[in-house]
Amino acid sequence: MNIVAPSLLAADQMHMERDIRVLENAGAKWFHVDVMDGNFVPNFSFGYSTVSALRKTTNRVLDVHLMIDRPIRYVEQFCKAGADYLTVHVEADTPENISATLDKITACGVKAGISIKPKTPVSAIEPYLEKCSLVLVMTVEPGFGGQSFMADMMPKVAALKEKLQQINPTCHLEVDGGVDINTSVVCKENGANVLVAGSACLKAADKKEFISTLEK
Repeated sequence: MNIVAPSLLAADQMHMERDIRVLENAGAKWFHVDVMDGNFVPNFSFGYSTVSALRKTTNRVLDVHLMIDRPIRYVEQFCKAGADYLTVHVEADTPENISATLDKITACGVKAGISIKPKTPVSAIEPYLEKCSLVLVMTVEPGFGGQSFMADMMPKVAALKEKLQQINPTCHLEVDGGVDINTSVVCKENGANVLVAGSACLKAADKKEFISTLEK
């Protein structure tokens, strides 16, 4: 089953609850929440207080993506705030700390995820795949919405799908960046089953049709 996770980074920040209701009515089952610290990526967005507010607003899955340095310092707060999935970047800390971070997320009763930037090879996250419930491949450079889809990331998606089928077949494989009606096709063909869609989803004239099409 394919899942669309509308990115709330593309929502109207002054009318977040309104946009959430519209997306829920359109069939959204997950919401993707980008957390940025202005250091790991050159942008700021959200925090655990936002996740807590979102948790009170919706019962849908909160797919929280931490684009922050040394996430081990904050994962407990994000877990307590109500994240269902909490994803950290392999590039954000030492291998030892990344492993400990994933363990800490799991110990908090939250599903752990690992993410890689476009220039990071698959080999960098192989040691962590068995610990994860979700693997996220960035199909743009993380930090800003509205970027163009990087089709050259598809071999990475396909390689991860093959590895996950061997060692962790229930793990979700997610793509984030430039996903729309057209680019979603190649993402699914290469094994992705969770599609983060920001601008394309929030700006779609018929959001129900958009979500339905991507989930086919």
